Amino acid sequence: MLFLALILAASAVAAIASQSKTATNNTTIDNGPFPTDLNGSNFTYPHPFQLFHFGSQDLPLEMAFIDLPPIVAPTTTTKPQHVRYTRKKPNPKPKIALLLHGKNFCSITWFTTAATLQKAGYRVIIPDQIGFCKSSKPGTLYQYSLHQLALNTYSLLSALDLTDPRNNDITVVGHSLGGMLATRFSLLYPDLVASLVLVNPIGLEPYLELGVPYPDLSVTLKTEQTSNYMSIKGYEQSTYYLGAWAPEYNVWAMMLAQIYAGTEAQNFVEGQARVVDMVLTQPVFYEFPRVRSKTLLMVGTKDTTAIGKQWSPPDVKEKLGRYELIGKETANRMPNCTLVEFEDLGHAPQIQAPDRFHAALLQWLRT
Repeated sequence: MLFLALILAASAVAAIASQSKTATNNTTIDNGPFPTDLNGSNFTYPHPFQLFHFGSQDLPLEMAFIDLPPIVAPTTTTKPQHVRYTRKKPNPKPKIALLLHGKNFCSITWFTTAATLQKAGYRVIIPDQIGFCKSSKPGTLYQYSLHQLALNTYSLLSALDLTDPRNNDITVVGHSLGGMLATRFSLLYPDLVASLVLVNPIGLEPYLELGVPYPDLSVTLKTEQTSNYMSIKGYEQSTYYLGAWAPEYNVWAMMLAQIYAGTEAQNFVEGQARVVDMVLTQPVFYEFPRVRSKTLLMVGTKDTTAIGKQWSPPDVKEKLGRYELIGKETANRMPNCTLVEFEDLGHAPQIQAPDRFHAALLQWLRT
């Protein structure tokens, strides 16, 4: 019986390996239709989305993403009075914006920013990273790293034929965890990233070096398993929105709480625990001086976000998450960085004050 069990187990492993090989060698983009509950998320996206099927770490995976075309204002034409022949100018590179979400957000959280960029002539690509939202949640089977998430994102752009810097002008925008990922992406693919925008990124300070105790993965997992709507709202209200709460904040808290309680809850929390470990052990702090891209750092200075702050001793807590200081320090360490500060805003200025945020973003993009 034991021998038979081993044979069956080996056959199962071989079958999985065969499927994974097929997935790794063949990438496809699926336009749907998709089930209402997709990879543990039943939140309705107001924009159509697609699935990028690819292989990673010998697993067949699905990355959900939104691909929005630029909105070109109609122009009126009049019959010319004189015809003048001139040398035809080369077509400019199409403007591409890649928007990267944070740990507690999804691609669709960027929808107002996406609309703003579309009107400014950008094609907008917004992925749900692996382990998040409507994308696959491989749980304990996946090794999470910023390098891996950056590679996954590059693979998506490659499938969309957007990885040739001679033909594309890409602006990468990352918020919170997405800011760390955007930094890593720009370091891995510097020729591809024309402009980099970091919005209240985490990782502006080396958490463990500053005294944050390193937690065992099992401890982080227990914390993730207790997350629910009330804990999410409490944290975001105090840290992101300075004690305020509004319907436009609530929709994103509800979206996240549903995933924690959804059909992929266990795989989701396993992944989230590993993401916390990734943030603590894979800092980008030391590499900001190597970022070559023209960079905009946008900081709500009332933000107090710091990974591990909640379990740190009091003397460590008091020096963590001081964005009114670390924003300036980071900008000074980057060779080509412009700092825009919002002195009355918290962790998510693009949600808290979208008009002001977008005005500052567009002004910088035009320079």
